[in-house]
Amino acid sequence: MTETSDGAADAYGFSFTGIDGKPMPLSDFRGKAVLVVNTASKCGLTPQYEGLEQLWRDYRDKGLVVLGVPSNDFAGQEPGTEAEIAGFCSLTYGVDFPMTAKNTVKGKGAHPFYAWARERLGEAAEPTWNFHKILIGKDGRPIAAFAPRTNPQDEVLTQAIEAAL
Repeated sequence: MTETSDGAADAYGFSFTGIDGKPMPLSDFRGKAVLVVNTASKCGLTPQYEGLEQLWRDYRDKGLVVLGVPSNDFAGQEPGTEAEIAGFCSLTYGVDFPMTAKNTVKGKGAHPFYAWARERLGEAAEPTWNFHKILIGKDGRPIAAFAPRTNPQDEVLTQAIEAAL
């Protein structure tokens, strides 16, 4: 069940549909830091998948979840089906971190998680392009948002992740 952002204290009240079509409640990640990244397969920033997968490998045993949220919101750069997206990510970048089904991440039709994050963090939490990142703490509260061009290995991002863990 996806809840509205009205009064939600933490991210655990929200749910996505996984790229495999199964429910993906964020409460499954309770007690972990979660880096939520809206993704696209046909973007100049698509190579960030490699860095995101490296973050997942480096920090998952310490409690980080990287969560990819495919979105076609920006210049139609995620036109494929969920199966096509999953295949591309796996075959091209070896992605095995969790991914959701395609979602709208900006504006009035945005998934309620994104509306909630914007309410909590302000404009910085609204994606302006593909590969925008929102870091959620182990307590389910948003910590910070990072611009699309912030490389997954950027020191500011990795320091924020390490502090969240």
